[in-house]
Amino acid sequence: MSTDLFETPSADAEPAAFADRLLAATLGGMDLVAIHLGRNLGWYQALVDDGPLTSVELAARTGTHERYAREWLEQQAVGGWLLADDAADATERRYQVAAGAVPVLTDPDSALHVAPVAGFVIAACRRIDDLAAASRSGGGVSWSQFGDDARTAQGALNRPLFLDELPQQIVPTIPELHTALQGGARVADIGAGEGWSSIGLASAFPTSTFEGFDVDEPSVAAARRHAADRGLDGRATFSVVDAADLRESHAGAFDVVMAYECVHDMPDPVGVLAAMRTIVHDDGYVLVMDERTAESFAAPADPVERLLYGYSIVCCLPDGLSTPGGVGTGTVMRPDVLAGYAESAGFSRVEVLPVDHEMFRFYRLHL
Repeated sequence: MSTDLFETPSADAEPAAFADRLLAATLGGMDLVAIHLGRNLGWYQALVDDGPLTSVELAARTGTHERYAREWLEQQAVGGWLLADDAADATERRYQVAAGAVPVLTDPDSALHVAPVAGFVIAACRRIDDLAAASRSGGGVSWSQFGDDARTAQGALNRPLFLDELPQQIVPTIPELHTALQGGARVADIGAGEGWSSIGLASAFPTSTFEGFDVDEPSVAAARRHAADRGLDGRATFSVVDAADLRESHAGAFDVVMAYECVHDMPDPVGVLAAMRTIVHDDGYVLVMDERTAESFAAPADPVERLLYGYSIVCCLPDGLSTPGGVGTGTVMRPDVLAGYAESAGFSRVEVLPVDHEMFRFYRLHL
């Protein structure tokens, strides 16, 4: 993530520098709204599939109103997302998606497909009054309250990582885990969401079986659809289960237990980690992937840390506090916090694995 795009004013900066930063943030916010509309209304996809198109043609292909389509096309063109020809008549001007923007906006398998983040921000904005009320009362806003936009955005943002990078690049650098998956492991995927982690690994390691568990019913339903679409029925299965409830029914049942980008959201991370400790057998492997936070708090911080705090205040912290008694970890779970949770859950130590990734840190929890 280029730091040049996210300059933080110096401590002695003039007021104009902060005003410029706020205006830049406003422009970015407007872009997010427009990108969300373009994705949801099918405008980008129509331009990629059939473009260049006029506003009249785009509206006809997508069942939308020409005047709205025209204004959106012009806004996207002045922002550089679209390319426009030089026709003088606005309704005859043709537009196409800039080549470099195509994978970012429309290719769900590209590692650069970050456009779904717009849906995540829109979902959070819909709940702004609830977030303000929770901030006053100490309550929370649950994941289910954020709705389909947040759920599908989360799944879409992690999909390229889980389908390609995780099985093809990351797991091979973790020898013991790689050997276990090659040898036909029974794997538990805790907090599996829409299932892409299990699906990606099941596709790459055909002798292993994967069982995903999540408390969110729509996410589990989506995971089942994704697995069926890829012919993985029976090898990647998904259930609506609180992982803490697996202790008695699945004690010692798994060779590998993994949890991707979810421990910081859990209201009771120690309880879930203790369940993970119970359901893996004595020679098993426990893997946690979570955000690559800084080792300790420092301000100002780099763009990744700022992004994580943004996610935390609009989603992860209020979700974690939506359950009575939730510990409220938040997105910025530093390594020492996870180590403390793991120790309380009965693990002997936490090892930070030598995986070089800009956004995520990988941990092995030793039994």
